[in-house]
Amino acid sequence: MARDVGAAKAEDDGGDEAGETDRNGADERLGHGKEIMAPSPFIVEWVAKCRSWFDVRRAQERAPAALDVAMGRGRHAIVLARAGFKTFGVDVRFDAVADAVARADAEGYALSCWCADLTRGLLPAERFDLIVVTRYLQRDLFPALEAALAPGGVMLYETFTVAQRALGRGPTSPDHLLERGELGRLLERLDILFEEEVDEPEAVARVAATRPR
Repeated sequence: MARDVGAAKAEDDGGDEAGETDRNGADERLGHGKEIMAPSPFIVEWVAKCRSWFDVRRAQERAPAALDVAMGRGRHAIVLARAGFKTFGVDVRFDAVADAVARADAEGYALSCWCADLTRGLLPAERFDLIVVTRYLQRDLFPALEAALAPGGVMLYETFTVAQRALGRGPTSPDHLLERGELGRLLERLDILFEEEVDEPEAVARVAATRPR
């Protein structure tokens, strides 16, 4: 697990801190509390669907590879590992990554994780069958995320929209909030499988999309 501490924040780093870091001008892209959060139901549902698809496609010739981007303490990396994916994760915070690895190890799962600044580092091309991104927005990363998908691979993306401001919690900067309909546009080079935006209990956009073969 390489250590390369930089600017991008872990998914567990936020919640009330998001507003504070915006006021201080820091590079906060997401909002979470300090606690280890429950997995997103959207991610859990689609991870199970994707695993079934990959089993059919590949006849289990190898375990499909999945990447959890801005993984924080591994709430979704562990979901991926439990589903039988060869699971990779990346986040800037070494303590969060180490905690995720330890939690997975306690359950008997192995995570391949590294610590890196996603505003500077590169992702391997056509490497992953599934990429999961939640509560993290870095607009210039989208081309690299799409390139990291293997042909036929799936992207699951869920993060806050500008409507979150009305709820009085989470990020407030436009750099960290999607405009209405923006997520689908950012992923327009992929084939959209599912798309929705909701305003409560949190204001988020969700997309499941696949890279054409």
